[in-house]
Amino acid sequence: MISAYRSEQLRPLLVENPSQRDSARREAEALPSVLISSSSAANTVMLGGGYFTPLAGFMDKADAMSVSKTLHTQDGLFWPVPVLCRAETASGLEQGQSIALKDPNQPDNPAIAIIDHAKIETLDDSEVKAICQQVYRTSDSDHPGVKDFLDQGNVILSGPTRVLNFSYFEADFPDTFRTAVQIRESISSLGWNKVVAFQTRNPMHRAHEELCRTAMNRISADGCVIHMLLGKLKPGDIPADVRDAAIRAMVDGYFEPNKVMITGYGFDMLYAGPREAVLHAIFRQNMGATHFIIGRDHAGVGDYYGAFDAQAIFDEEVPQGALEIEIFRADHTAWSNKLKKVVMMREAPNHDISDFMLISGTKMRQMLSEGEAPPPEISRPEVAKVLIDHYRGSP
Repeated sequence: MISAYRSEQLRPLLVENPSQRDSARREAEALPSVLISSSSAANTVMLGGGYFTPLAGFMDKADAMSVSKTLHTQDGLFWPVPVLCRAETASGLEQGQSIALKDPNQPDNPAIAIIDHAKIETLDDSEVKAICQQVYRTSDSDHPGVKDFLDQGNVILSGPTRVLNFSYFEADFPDTFRTAVQIRESISSLGWNKVVAFQTRNPMHRAHEELCRTAMNRISADGCVIHMLLGKLKPGDIPADVRDAAIRAMVDGYFEPNKVMITGYGFDMLYAGPREAVLHAIFRQNMGATHFIIGRDHAGVGDYYGAFDAQAIFDEEVPQGALEIEIFRADHTAWSNKLKKVVMMREAPNHDISDFMLISGTKMRQMLSEGEAPPPEISRPEVAKVLIDHYRGSP
């Protein structure tokens, strides 16, 4: 099986032993505590599940600034995005003590983790802006990822971290949420060797379906892991439970049995385009995938990134040999009226734009909200029904 990223084995930071975890929860109740941001809580979940292997915890200020500027930590580890624990205030906290991190996404804000021997630092506004410019390629607050980053507190905490739980993800998505450890174990038990991973924060339409099938066929994959983001998204995006239902309807109806694994992970979307694409590749290597699909505008938003910048970064900024996982580069994918099937547009000879069926996201949402199913060339009817019910408010 493919190795974990820069490690002989995964390094999940969850306190595995149940009795030790119960003891740590009791300990947390007596410790000084701080309410962290949603993004920080999601980072905690990812640390707990092994997705951030080989990181041993949250980054301090020096590492955060180094990663933003050079894509490397101070000790030389290639890493694309700072992994921070941020809070509004450090009131009542002292350097070097153990601190309980309170989850903003759970009722009564229970402790989600403990940082031992905590280092407490502050980012000034110029440092926050520099991180945005380097990671997101913009400091424009209209960018949803930048807005979220700017809205978080400037206090950062780092140190050895013990994760106590996976926030709301296990309870809200019991059939879908999986850690990198669990997915790796499932791939091993299935005997899969070549594994394609597909990232999605949206429902999957015919183009996405065919992209997964094409990738599987071309690399002779044993299986595909559809890995959906279950955390916070920007306003207007489809909720995770609706996406989950739509994806299951598609897989159940149109993929060969036992060839696709439907899973999800507890991370808040960054919309960081190329940098986030590299982070996504690290996630997939850690969970055991050998190949990762990156298509048009991966992890992008608006017009902040070029259509294929998320592919170009693997040539231009990822050091050779840094990643073991291979990237499957996909083009625009659409229904060909000539060939009567979904194709990658660059691979369709003797076509012009009028030979493809294309519907904008705005038009798609309008149709669904009016109870009108998109053409079957665009969306499977079972998927369209799930989405129509959502837009019309049906249970």
